[in-house]
Amino acid sequence: MIVKNSPLHQKHLDLRAKMADFGGWLMPIEYAQSGAIAEYSAVRERVGIFDVSHLGKISIIGEGAVEYLNRVVTNDLSKITSGQAQYTLLCNEDGGVVDDLIVYRNSETDLFLIPNASNTTSVFEILNKNSPTQLQVKNLHKEYAVIAVQGPDSAKVLSRFGIKSDFNYMSFINTTIESCPIILCRTGYTGEFGFEIIPLWQDAEKVWDKLVEVVEKFNGTPCGLGARDILRTEMGYPLHGHELSLEISPVQASATWAIGWKKGPFHGSDVLVAQKSEGATRRMRGLKSNDRGIPRAGMELQDASGKSVGTVTSGTFSPTLKKGIALALISNSIKLGDQVVIDVRGRDCVAEVSKLPLV
Repeated sequence: MIVKNSPLHQKHLDLRAKMADFGGWLMPIEYAQSGAIAEYSAVRERVGIFDVSHLGKISIIGEGAVEYLNRVVTNDLSKITSGQAQYTLLCNEDGGVVDDLIVYRNSETDLFLIPNASNTTSVFEILNKNSPTQLQVKNLHKEYAVIAVQGPDSAKVLSRFGIKSDFNYMSFINTTIESCPIILCRTGYTGEFGFEIIPLWQDAEKVWDKLVEVVEKFNGTPCGLGARDILRTEMGYPLHGHELSLEISPVQASATWAIGWKKGPFHGSDVLVAQKSEGATRRMRGLKSNDRGIPRAGMELQDASGKSVGTVTSGTFSPTLKKGIALALISNSIKLGDQVVIDVRGRDCVAEVSKLPLV
């Protein structure tokens, strides 16, 4: 498989980043000057900047764009207006999740989508194949970069560019940084206050350099996807391929809040309605380790009698809680506050089933 590079690839190499494959893209895990835990702390306490340009970009333009997409994805686009974004899921007819994505609504006839890197081609092919002839569906994966500025001081960073950022969560504006046009949205994947900035691919280096310069004035730092994974796990945010997949439905993943149950049919709606009515046999929960064990994806969960009751989907060490944490698909027979046993490399680790977010 050919591994793709972000437009900021050389910037990461210059900072001696540890690189790894994310959805077919070579992206930074952590930087030599800091490390994942320091980068995590910067976001929780001050501000950090992430390159997430591996995320996909798709546009749907034409008469009836909103109406069309609303018949495909799970959430109800009629609940947002121009200048707002919405989290949603694209399912297959069996209720499995092809991808989760953010939809930016520019107007009734102009939508901009951010799917996950590895699923962009699949999402594009599904949307393009089923679209009415008057709509133009375009894969813009390498036409835009995505840079996340996350942490309590994020607004202060933007103010240095003369940008007023006092708009609501999941809202966006069109503005500029260093004369480069950007989409600026009050979104992020860390659980902290923050923004995602979408410049043109060719402007990414210029925008990144200026943002890093300002972020460092607030004792912030560039952050890799290792820190991002800790942050999103603490918040209970699902990651496709872990908490969401073709085998894990939104009902099982406790993502029913992202389903417009009353809007009418969409891909997989019949199955999801039935699952909701019957009750899913398993659902996503949080886990907090009661000892020194650190859960990892794929590890089995057992109840006190030794019966298998679930599987860890994501696991890590929480610097805030100073213990291992996890997200897991667990049988409905297990309730909040119950304890489960995790097989951590042949050693039993006891964890408590906990409400999300974990931090």
